[in-house]
Amino acid sequence: MAMRKICVMNHKGGVAKTTTAVNLAAGLSRCDKKVLLVDLDPQGNIDLSLRIQANYTLYDALLGNVPISRCIVTLAKNFDIITSKETLTKAEHYMSTQPKSRQLLRELLDTVQGYDYLLVDCPPSLGVLNQNVMAFCDEAFVPTSTDFLGHDALKKMNEIVKKINQSYDHHLQITKIIPTLFDKRTRICRNTLEDLQKENPGLLSTPIRLNSKLKEAPKYGKSIFKYARNSPGAKDYGKLVEEVMEMEGKVVPKIEIVN
Repeated sequence: MAMRKICVMNHKGGVAKTTTAVNLAAGLSRCDKKVLLVDLDPQGNIDLSLRIQANYTLYDALLGNVPISRCIVTLAKNFDIITSKETLTKAEHYMSTQPKSRQLLRELLDTVQGYDYLLVDCPPSLGVLNQNVMAFCDEAFVPTSTDFLGHDALKKMNEIVKKINQSYDHHLQITKIIPTLFDKRTRICRNTLEDLQKENPGLLSTPIRLNSKLKEAPKYGKSIFKYARNSPGAKDYGKLVEEVMEMEGKVVPKIEIVN
């Protein structure tokens, strides 16, 4: 199987994007898939969530201080990570001054080999770094909170992907929409989930239920599978992992998001 290059993104914050990236990566690695998780967010939430000790971050590779291979930290079997921190904000300014600003990060990530999955946790922005990653990845997974604002943000993502593809002559596709923060007791969550299912046939994953254990796990530097493996959060992300692996080797049809 060729390496699947997936950006986990939504231009709206507060949709459990990092939680999804971390636990999807952890779950895949537990299924004997070799995974590299790249943190593209200057807030460094993956570093905080998993307590990574890295000598070099993505910033160092972008500035040419070290090869990107030296930024890779092994967290567990089959699970490697490239971290970021606040200095990454300087990288966008640096990239804007370079003649290859539109390809710099893409060319850097192209040198990474030997993984089944390369997952990129993207910040809620459309800056140069995000554009580079979208032009590198083949698939986009979009975590979407099951509320009115989350639904509205999702509608805009398809247009964003179209613009990136046109600008970079690329073929990125939204291949998975992940409903998050789902509470079946709440009418807006139920209604939003129904709308998402109707508007995006074939793209929705099993919803990720609202679960306190998912919020607690980063405090202890653990994935949900290590922190509370019998929790609803672990069960939901476990199901997502199964669904993502079921996509392997399949030609995923391009399905437009209905506005």
